[in-house]
Amino acid sequence: MRFIGLFILIFISSHLNAQPTALFEGDEIISITLSGDLKELLNDRTGESLFRTITLSYMGADSTLVSLPIRSRTRGNFRRAKGNCSHPPLLLNFSKKNREGTIFKQQDRMKLVLPCRGDKYVLREYYVYKLYNMISPKSFRAQLVKLILDSPELKARDKGPFFGILLEEEDQMAERNYQISVKKQLVKPEQTEREDFLNMAVFQYMIGNTDWSVQYRQNIKLIASDSSSRPITVPYDFDHAGIVRAPYAKPAEELKMRSTLERRYRGFCMEDMKSFVNVFDHFSGLKEAIFSLYRNSERLDKKYIHSTLRYLDDFYTTINDSRRARRAFLYPCQASGTGNVVIKGLRN
Repeated sequence: MRFIGLFILIFISSHLNAQPTALFEGDEIISITLSGDLKELLNDRTGESLFRTITLSYMGADSTLVSLPIRSRTRGNFRRAKGNCSHPPLLLNFSKKNREGTIFKQQDRMKLVLPCRGDKYVLREYYVYKLYNMISPKSFRAQLVKLILDSPELKARDKGPFFGILLEEEDQMAERNYQISVKKQLVKPEQTEREDFLNMAVFQYMIGNTDWSVQYRQNIKLIASDSSSRPITVPYDFDHAGIVRAPYAKPAEELKMRSTLERRYRGFCMEDMKSFVNVFDHFSGLKEAIFSLYRNSERLDKKYIHSTLRYLDDFYTTINDSRRARRAFLYPCQASGTGNVVIKGLRN
């Protein structure tokens, strides 16, 4: 069984571009095999998850197989629940000794996104990370991987190959931007760096994502230049965004929305639309690059590309129409609306 997994890994590697020498460089796909007692690992869906020892393998730049023992555990909330997803997200823990000389030499604890209801939604979420990389360098870099789960206890349909996403570590993202991670709680949106918050909040509106909260750190990390500076909001986990169209994604009941395809601005009330001028200009300047990301994709299916371009075009129509923009982005100021509803996020 291990031989079969290795053969599949080599086969996939030969049909993809050469393996990179470092993570997050370029747009290449890295082929990875996880082996060991994966059934026990993947079935750890309730309570506090436990680390288990498994093996991670990939084909090196010189076409030699690189294998290293790591520890891994399940993570997350919605996607960890067995009734929601076929595969839970994982946390990969690398030891300093074993990672030397590998593409993971600078990594400690990495998040790995696995398919929930099919890997096409993983691929779509990966493109959302690439989108926000365009909006701001203060964003998580994502590495697309082709994954094989090599364990005799797993059913054939659960082994792959399928797409996964490796995410940049929080501290590395902060350091890359000359910042530090902010751990303090009870931070309100109004207390964060204004321009970065608006870029983030308008982006969430653009992709149709309401599954985030600054107050409860739901799918938001905070970084700052020092402990006394206003923190910067950095989003992650976009599978509930309308642009992804995951079949399980639904807006929170408190928001009274029909579907994730319906956009709702979740920033705080700012009655002066002049506050959005620079942000709208920033997004407008990136329009062609954003459209090209999807239009030129050879990985996404054409039907999804066409519908996504229409979805994005509707966003640009809104920010370039003063009446539509006021209606959308002054929504949190409406006392009768749900713009001020704070949704308590779940931890981990």
